[in-house]
Amino acid sequence: MAVLGKMQLSSSQKTSLIFLGAFITAGIVLSTMVFPFWNLIREDVFEEVTILTNDGGVCYVETKDNIPKIISDCMLNSGDVVHIKYGKGLAWATVVSP
Repeated sequence: MAVLGKMQLSSSQKTSLIFLGAFITAGIVLSTMVFPFWNLIREDVFEEVTILTNDGGVCYVETKDNIPKIISDCMLNSGDVVHIKYGKGLAWATVVSP
């Protein structure tokens, strides 16, 4: 007859608990130190630019970060000045206002 409050774990159950604890600890370390979640959220940048070319509905612009941006479904002409929004370090943008 087992006494309430005293639970005996077998060797395999103890080993399973140790691996579970190690797995949870590794997950916490990876999520906070190695691969922080906030790196997935990019800062939005707004900028006024000039359309360089329109190639069949795809416009190309040059921005301050020296990464050429692609704007899909673009109905603007070369030389038009527009306000765009893009994620920091990304190669595509959207027109905010012409």
